[in-house]
Amino acid sequence: MDFGIRNKNVLVTASSKGIGKAVAEQFAAEGCNVAICSRTKEDLINTSLEIKKKYGTEVIWCLCDLSRARDIENTVEIVNSNLGKIDILVNNCGGPPAGYFQELDDDKWQNAFEQVLLSVVRFCNLVVPGMMGSEWGRIINIESFSVKQPIDNLVLSNSLRNGVVGFAKTLSNEIAKYSITVNTIAPGYTLTNRLYELAVVRAKTSGRSHEEILSDMGKEIPMNRLARPEEIASLAVYLASAQAGYLTGNTIHVDGGLVKGLY
Repeated sequence: MDFGIRNKNVLVTASSKGIGKAVAEQFAAEGCNVAICSRTKEDLINTSLEIKKKYGTEVIWCLCDLSRARDIENTVEIVNSNLGKIDILVNNCGGPPAGYFQELDDDKWQNAFEQVLLSVVRFCNLVVPGMMGSEWGRIINIESFSVKQPIDNLVLSNSLRNGVVGFAKTLSNEIAKYSITVNTIAPGYTLTNRLYELAVVRAKTSGRSHEEILSDMGKEIPMNRLARPEEIASLAVYLASAQAGYLTGNTIHVDGGLVKGLY
């Protein structure tokens, strides 16, 4: 299927590994001009070289701490100067630290707020005007199934990722008339470094191994396995496509049936 996005300019945040990396790869496979960013220079270089080797396309990379406004501004400036205005923005970020409510002080809440929610707001503030000018754009937020079904010991993520969903739904209504769509993907348990880290945290409090924790996570899922990052990425590419032009303001969970609710 031709998704109608060849030569579109795409920025994927927190994309040197995990789901973000898989998303960047699939956009490159569709013939898009791709930019990636993260905090780790070595990972960015390695990912850009991998994508170039696979798909024969240069990838723009930028160092960016999502909790820093100036880093976000620099990233958008670099992408604009190298590729042109951003047509497709994929907001992805690593999750904030695990922890129960009484373990978290104001600094942890503030840091998580800037990383998870304010980074999305900041990127959108910089990118939306260009999309409005061309009367076309796609904004895709990658969050977590915790926006549908909260996860124990992740009060920061449970709280602030739902803030992204509320922001995305409101923004989608405001800019729909410019043919800009805004949607959110809520992945289930996915084989990434983040999931491994969560398993290690759970192992410390339960007296079990992280391997057992990961195995049990898979058993919670009706499909009896964890997701692969590329399965999340496939939906991101579809949501950016011409065929998905009438789909906006939605939160879609990709979870193998893990979420128990009807909506």
